[in-house]
Amino acid sequence: MIASLQCVVIDCPDPAALAGFYREIMGGELDASEPPWVTLTSPGGQVFAFQKADEYTPPRWPDPAYPQQFHLDFDVPALDNMAEAQARVEALGAVFLHDSGGKEQGFRVFADPAGHPFCLCYGQMGPN
Repeated sequence: MIASLQCVVIDCPDPAALAGFYREIMGGELDASEPPWVTLTSPGGQVFAFQKADEYTPPRWPDPAYPQQFHLDFDVPALDNMAEAQARVEALGAVFLHDSGGKEQGFRVFADPAGHPFCLCYGQMGPN
């Protein structure tokens, strides 16, 4: 091993707003002491850094001319909870993009307020 992962850095037009969006999804602690960065440390210890990008162009999933750059997958405990999870992320500003339609396992794709795709997954899903 050469190094360990320190954090995931996400470019966006408004770091505080996007960090707050993801905090509402997964909990954790925000740190805005080093502008233009805002970090979010999840309850599991993962660190996400949100960096201001003045010339930010959002992805347009699934358009390859505007690639997604990265995406985050979040586990939802069961399909029964998906409607509530979807309503909650949409109330935070997420935009619904796609439903895999699975009965036992699957995912729903959303765009966060800065346009980055992320998935709410249910069942025994692997990485998308």
